[in-house]
Amino acid sequence: MRESHLAERMDDPHCDLGELNRTYAQFGTVNGLVAGWRRVYRQDLRPHLSASRPNTLLDIGCGGGDVPRALARWAARDGFTLRITAIDADARAIAFAQAQPPVSGLHFRRAMSGDLVREGQRFDLVTSNHLLHHLTGSELRALLGDCEALSAGLVVHSDLQRSPLAYLGFRVGVAPLFRGSFIGEDGLRSIRRSFTTAELRKLAPPGWTVRTLVPFRNLLIYGASDRD
Repeated sequence: MRESHLAERMDDPHCDLGELNRTYAQFGTVNGLVAGWRRVYRQDLRPHLSASRPNTLLDIGCGGGDVPRALARWAARDGFTLRITAIDADARAIAFAQAQPPVSGLHFRRAMSGDLVREGQRFDLVTSNHLLHHLTGSELRALLGDCEALSAGLVVHSDLQRSPLAYLGFRVGVAPLFRGSFIGEDGLRSIRRSFTTAELRKLAPPGWTVRTLVPFRNLLIYGASDRD
């Protein structure tokens, strides 16, 4: 059963700032190991990028900013102009992200998806990483409604897939690699908070599809995609 009541230490407004910043700094490594964004970029995002005009992408819940930085780097390497707006509701995350070396076309902002809907903004692509498990069912539905309003093309939410094997694999193979941060403890809690594929499919509104990605990932997708 999903344990949505569990609190992650990095979400505590009074948590140790040094440990929190080390957590943000280590996200790039841990996401490189488990999140599979390079594959998602190649298979889902890149086919929707235009070489003849600037493209726009919104990353929701960006944390320390490692995923939008990677997307900006890959798109530039492939010859695309990609303007990324990366948002997070936590001022500490935005402060960390803005303190890193700047990346052309990437802008960090403290905001929530609803703020951008009220501003009437639209983006070619909308993404998130490890956001869905933080949400209740009603919060998830609200987020997906915002994404439908914000997207002019494709939405891809990537999150953990809850399973005993995922928990064991992270506990044994990943958590011991990261010291002095919240990644080990919070990662295990995140898995316990996350959705199974069946749960996510049950919650997905019409027009949304759920696809699995090895290892232990759920992709919640909306918009033009021939890979559902």
